[in-house]
Amino acid sequence: MAGGRHPRLLRDRLAPADEIQRRLGLSFSNPALLAEALTHPSSLNENPGSARASYQRLEFLGDAILGAVVAGALFCRFPSLSEGELTRFRAHLVQRKSLARIASDVNLGECLYMGRGEEAGGGRRRESNLASALEALIGAVWLDQGFAAASDLITCLLAAELQRGEAAGGVPKDPKSRLQEMAQAEGWPVFQYRVTSDGGASHNPVYTAEVWVDGRVLGVGAAKRKSDAEQEAAAEAIAALAESARLEP
Repeated sequence: MAGGRHPRLLRDRLAPADEIQRRLGLSFSNPALLAEALTHPSSLNENPGSARASYQRLEFLGDAILGAVVAGALFCRFPSLSEGELTRFRAHLVQRKSLARIASDVNLGECLYMGRGEEAGGGRRRESNLASALEALIGAVWLDQGFAAASDLITCLLAAELQRGEAAGGVPKDPKSRLQEMAQAEGWPVFQYRVTSDGGASHNPVYTAEVWVDGRVLGVGAAKRKSDAEQEAAAEAIAALAESARLEP
């Protein structure tokens, strides 16, 4: 019976990999790398005998490559921006929400191998899963095809955001800056940011931050960097304030 089920399982697992390659114009020499990039840890938790690894190590690699490519692209395309502006622009592009949105646009979540429990809990749409898988995919492309191919993929995925920045003539304001401007305009007390916890694997830490005002939490964010977690918290606070005022964020 087991022998009769394996071919079907193999076909089912190959289909998502073929689909994401078609969508992104990729062609992997080593399909195992792509399969690893698409494997959520929950898939292995429910199949402990699997020889496949999850995307976590590739995510670590892809994160570093993404940061380098984005920094280079911004440096070349925006010669008038200061170091601080470049840093904020890069943070905007590589933040979890931005990466998850890009991953969602190419339906990457539908191509992930994940456990039934994670899928039932909305895992295919979860921001953290989408952002992590996109970074893992970048890492897999770098290993399979080299830096130039990974760079081409990144610039293609970020093309719309880069074009918006060029049209605006500058860097989009990050959530912390926007929240500070709102506070100054409305005469609100100073916002405070607190990193409440950190966890995750040693090579892939996750930080949780809260933004407080007048003794209450307005927003919570989680990310692999403390600064990004604070930006996530600020974005959530802006959304909460906008909703309470019945305004668009």
